[in-house]
Amino acid sequence: MPAVPDPTVLHPFPEQPRVVLLKPLLTSPLIEVGEYSYYDDPDDPTAFQTRNVLYHYGPEKLVIGRFCAFATGVRFVMNGANHRMDGPSTFPFPIMGGSWAEHLDLITGLPGRGDTVVGHDVWLGYRVTVMPGVRIGHGAVVAAGSVVTSDIPDYAVAGGNPAKVIRLRYDEADIARLLDLAWWHWPAEHLTRHLRTVMSGTVDELAAAAPGMPGA
Repeated sequence: MPAVPDPTVLHPFPEQPRVVLLKPLLTSPLIEVGEYSYYDDPDDPTAFQTRNVLYHYGPEKLVIGRFCAFATGVRFVMNGANHRMDGPSTFPFPIMGGSWAEHLDLITGLPGRGDTVVGHDVWLGYRVTVMPGVRIGHGAVVAAGSVVTSDIPDYAVAGGNPAKVIRLRYDEADIARLLDLAWWHWPAEHLTRHLRTVMSGTVDELAAAAPGMPGA
């Protein structure tokens, strides 16, 4: 019987080098990512940390859950992109150096929106841009080309610029059940036995397959 896929392998299927698992790739202490979350890019997916996570000067973190799917061109704009907006000019003069650098305090310590958090089992479509400090809920889907400027609820389908909720994938009661079941934390072997249910079953079937249930 084939083994459970190894979450530490950079290219989960070598014949498709455009796909990388993010956990074994990323090295920044400001990025946390769960197992099996992947990025797909035909050019250079291994450059995700520098090409797709922008202006990441800290201290805010980018936190990504397990089993997330990121299409080509997904970008995370971090808080380091902020400019002052409380005076006549937004231009960051001190970064130009020279005598202007004496005023570096004018661009350090700008207010931030906190960590950017992507939940578990999130699908971000082609060229989605995520702005600083937002939370994208578990099981959410964000349409291609969207700009996420505010929080997206769990199990929502969102799209547009700025992204708005188009619909919920389940009703509120089922969303609560799904969050409680949290299949993304199931042991890998148990998850393997119930993949068809996780991918195509009902919430009732998923509940029946949960660890500890009779016959699961």
